[in-house]
Amino acid sequence: MSLRDAVEDSEQEIHVPADIDWQMLDKSKFFILGAALFSGVSATLYPVVVLKTRQQVAQSQISSVRTAFWLVRNEGIRALYKGFGTSLMGTIPARALYMTALEVTKSNVGTATVSLGFPEPTAAAIANAAAGLSAAVAAQLVWTPVDVVSQRLMVQGNCNRNTPNASNCKYLNGIDAFRQIIKADGIRGLYRGFGISILTYAPSNALWWASYSVVQRLVWGGLGCYLCKKDEEHNENVVVTYRPDSKTVIAVQGLSAAMAGGVSALITMPLDTIKTRLQVLDSEENGRRGPTIAQTVRNLIREGGWTACYRGLGPRWASMSMSATTMITTYEFLKRLSAKNQEALT
Repeated sequence: MSLRDAVEDSEQEIHVPADIDWQMLDKSKFFILGAALFSGVSATLYPVVVLKTRQQVAQSQISSVRTAFWLVRNEGIRALYKGFGTSLMGTIPARALYMTALEVTKSNVGTATVSLGFPEPTAAAIANAAAGLSAAVAAQLVWTPVDVVSQRLMVQGNCNRNTPNASNCKYLNGIDAFRQIIKADGIRGLYRGFGISILTYAPSNALWWASYSVVQRLVWGGLGCYLCKKDEEHNENVVVTYRPDSKTVIAVQGLSAAMAGGVSALITMPLDTIKTRLQVLDSEENGRRGPTIAQTVRNLIREGGWTACYRGLGPRWASMSMSATTMITTYEFLKRLSAKNQEALT
């Protein structure tokens, strides 16, 4: 699917670089470079995820800044990277599944929707939404167990008055946490919250990729109109063409990703809060068994009303916006590095 039709009214004035589809990629280079690049992105954003998780399991509203200062002062700077090793080990296979499902679905659905007669912008939005949905479902098969273990490590040591029953047992590391969860709850313990994870991430990914497609078209269209009108003031009766350089392309992709990420974070925040609590907290009503969705929602409302479902919105909004920006710019850069024919991209 190409963005060349994204600005149909300005098609002769602005030339957008071609998209790279699944068939154009060198798969081995794509996965090896992808593992390295996205590991770096995960390391950069991980402290924000820790803060978000701590806020979501707390029984009272605490600001992100206060949470960060308390954490560093009482547990040291390393507390911001609790569970990172486990998370990183899961990120690599989960990201490989995600990228494969994303590109294969986008390519196939995009071709099918165009052949059915859908306009190119509509076909692109449908293809991106379907790709985001399938990628999220595939990745959760690996990511949910990793999420359960890493989140329990994140909140470990936080058993104060604000988090009364957050994984009371102390884990030595990710492997120890894995063994204890299996011993206590079996395999089902590793997939605690799997259903709500799918309900959270599948619509969130579909919404994000569809929004990203639409927003990027709008930004390119606005940029094309602005530049063309500006040049036409000095060059009347001359058709002006504009070829954006790599910095402009990255800026447009990053801005579009951040806007789409913010919208997605706001809409799916309550589901993410419920998911995190299901995965981390044990239920006083059920003993060692995890709480049900109904119990989790009831506890949240009792603690702070419906606004309690939005605890950690600031870090999650920032995390999703920054993650979306870095992810999409890294992802597009990765695809260009992994293209079989570099000359065809110019």
